[in-house]
Amino acid sequence: MRCFVAIALPEAIRAGVARLQAGLRAAAPGADVRWTAPAGLHVTLQFLGEVRGAHVPAVSAALAEAVARHAPKPLAVDAVGAFPTPMQPRILWAGVAGDLAGLAADVGAALAPVGYPPETRPFHAHVTLGRVRRPGHLGPLRAALAGFGRPDGLAWTAREVVLYRSHQSPNGSVYEALAQVPLSAPCP
Repeated sequence: MRCFVAIALPEAIRAGVARLQAGLRAAAPGADVRWTAPAGLHVTLQFLGEVRGAHVPAVSAALAEAVARHAPKPLAVDAVGAFPTPMQPRILWAGVAGDLAGLAADVGAALAPVGYPPETRPFHAHVTLGRVRRPGHLGPLRAALAGFGRPDGLAWTAREVVLYRSHQSPNGSVYEALAQVPLSAPCP
C-alpha cells in the first residue's frame, strides 16, 4: 500500500485553501491542471511509498516516538506558488509557515531504521493545490500566481501527525488514516 506521513488540515482551513485553489482555477480556465480534491488537502512530512501491511505497526511506533518530542505547532497558509518556479509551474502549492522542518527531520530519522529513508531534498512545508499535466495555456496561471497576495485568516494549530494510506482512483487519490499520533510534548 502507498503511504505517507502528513498533517491534516482542519475543515475551516481546508475550505479556505479550496477557495485559493478556486481562484487559481478561475483565473486560468484553459490550463490543464489536475486539481487536488479539497478532502485530500494536507501538509506532507514524508512520503513513504510502498508499505507492507505487516510493517504498519513498526512505522506507527517509530512515528509515535518521533512525534512525542514535539508540541502542537501553530501554522498558517502564507503564500501561493509553484514548483519548480511560477514561470515553469508543475506543482501548484499553498505555502505553510510554522516550525515544521524539525518535525519532518525527526520523522525521517525515526522511519529510516524501519526501512523508509528521509527525503533528500530540502523540506518546504506546503499544501499541493494541483499538478500541471501539460504546459500549454499557462500564461493566465503564471499571471494569477504572480498576483496572489498573502492569504489571510488561514491559521491553525496542528495537534497530530497522521500516517495515511493512499487509494488511487480515476477521480484522484483518496486518503485513509492508518494511525493518528498526537504532538504531545509540553509547549515551550
